[in-house]
Amino acid sequence: MTLSFRLAAILLSPMLYAAAPAAADGCDALAARMIRATGASLAGREGTRAVFRAADAERMSLDCRAHRMAFSALEREPARRYYALIGLAAGALTGAKPEAVETLALSLHQGALVTGRPQEGVVGRAALRCETAPDTDPFVSPRTLCVLIPSTRGVLRRHAGLPVAAQAG
Repeated sequence: MTLSFRLAAILLSPMLYAAAPAAADGCDALAARMIRATGASLAGREGTRAVFRAADAERMSLDCRAHRMAFSALEREPARRYYALIGLAAGALTGAKPEAVETLALSLHQGALVTGRPQEGVVGRAALRCETAPDTDPFVSPRTLCVLIPSTRGVLRRHAGLPVAAQAG
């Protein structure tokens, strides 16, 4: 290592260590919010990722940095409570209305079952993508996967000076 590289590493290392606890505190707060909203339990945590267990989903994974949450189920057609869980999490993660996200998740899942392709949609501040495993391979696990992220559509419309609810065209 060159002397300038070592010096830079020495000078920057306190800043890196200071940023890590702040990210961890933010992730702790977000994980606690998910637990309160969904009733899930924390199964593990590493860095900016947390994994939860819930009776209605095989696994819930939260990426705190990306504000992304994945829900997997072993069933190809999970019970209605699986979609309600996604709605509750969306309310806590994005501020979207849980009932609207639950309805969207169920609709996207049904579309994925019919078409055999992942389906995507946006409602309020939540963007969702749901997919199912092919019916021809019963050993694929998980059989259902939905991924939730905050929607940027409203932000982009506000930056453009347009009303968030208005339709283009």
